[in-house]
Amino acid sequence: MGSVRQKAMQGWKPDITGTLGPKYLAIAEAIARDVEAGMLNAGDRLPPQRMLAEALGVDLTTITRAYGEAQRLGLIEGDGRRGSFVRGKSEPAGILYKEPADAGMNAPPEAPDRLLEKAFAASVAQLLGRSDGPAPFHYQPRGGMALAREAGAALLRGRGIPAQEDMVLVSAGGQHALHAVISTELQPGDVLAVGAFVYPGLLSVARRYGLKLRAVPSDAEGMLPDALAMACAEGAVAVYLVPTNDNPTTATMGQSRRAALAAVIREHGIKLIEDDAYGMLPERPLAPIAALVPERSWHIASVSKILSPGLRVAWVAAPDVAAAWRLAADLHETAVMAPPLNVAVVADWLHGSTFDTLCTATRAEARARQAIARSVLRADSFHAQEEGYHLWMPLPDGANATEIVYALRPQGLSVVAGDAFAVEPASAPPALRISIGGSTPRDRLERALRLLDALTTPDVTRKIALV
Repeated sequence: MGSVRQKAMQGWKPDITGTLGPKYLAIAEAIARDVEAGMLNAGDRLPPQRMLAEALGVDLTTITRAYGEAQRLGLIEGDGRRGSFVRGKSEPAGILYKEPADAGMNAPPEAPDRLLEKAFAASVAQLLGRSDGPAPFHYQPRGGMALAREAGAALLRGRGIPAQEDMVLVSAGGQHALHAVISTELQPGDVLAVGAFVYPGLLSVARRYGLKLRAVPSDAEGMLPDALAMACAEGAVAVYLVPTNDNPTTATMGQSRRAALAAVIREHGIKLIEDDAYGMLPERPLAPIAALVPERSWHIASVSKILSPGLRVAWVAAPDVAAAWRLAADLHETAVMAPPLNVAVVADWLHGSTFDTLCTATRAEARARQAIARSVLRADSFHAQEEGYHLWMPLPDGANATEIVYALRPQGLSVVAGDAFAVEPASAPPALRISIGGSTPRDRLERALRLLDALTTPDVTRKIALV
């Protein structure tokens, strides 16, 4: 019976049609999938490598790498001339990663079909397989890896910022960059103009360096230019802006609003700290404010909110070379360097088409999740951007946002009470920021959003407020 079964497996052919990324990984995943589905069982002999290569129309090296990956994952084992045999269902070799994500963070949705993991594995294999230079494990020069600075400068020039390589630095994520800009360009007691609700990372850095935050009125597009001008007249020396898909309010400034704010910045001679964490996510991105007033701007563009928080890579475009090298010293003192392997991988993606492919996949998944939110939640109950992955939900006066957060936590939905973003928490109106990204499957997201909808109906909200 066993020999009949083994003979039948000679005709096994993985389905890798429509897959993205390296073919060897797709074949290894097909083995895992068919083992899980019971199409391949312990003891089954896989087709000889040459035979499978001919059947799939790929080279023999691809099959060799695929079988090697499957063996590393504990799916198959080799038995010399007898061939490769299925081991059956098993956990991958090594430590199994099971750490939960931080429920309070806003993470981009994972692209389907493990696209990001495949792209990362392919680039790492290519980078480590080269024999014409050292592997990216060594200390990097101040300012960052030269290839990454070149790639970042080209990316920013494509968005309209006149960035040259010697004005662009690589940092270990956007928060690292923000820390460096504030520590080198502002002094304790300086007044920084911000929105009424602002990214908590900025709030923590401002407290650390003794800045005074001035909450500037906003509308649906973000900060009002006339209100910023008034703040400047009253002593603000810099302004912090997230022009696209503001965190947490989701406000996105139109081009005319950006131009009006740039005019105020130039007229009053203040500094612009532009945290464009989500700026590359729209299919048709608007030009950053830094493109309109580059001589006053410190522009931060990061990968963490576009592709993955695990890729701690960001670029800082300074207004001139002197400012860039002031930043370089602080970046080195606080983190020495961005993770060089991550940096090398991202630079590799930017030199080809992979970065655009991954951005497109993130964008598509964000749109799909926004469609779920629109189908479940009342249209007038939240604010969102179609290509973003968080929602901003104002609540009725007196609503207990904290109790709603606690009720939703077991559902795996990342919800944060609005006062965590408020410059003046005691007087902030109640609100919620809901992240619909991360690794939460769509069906579970929909169930969690249905509970959110129930908890935020006016009658339920009133009852929760009394808890």
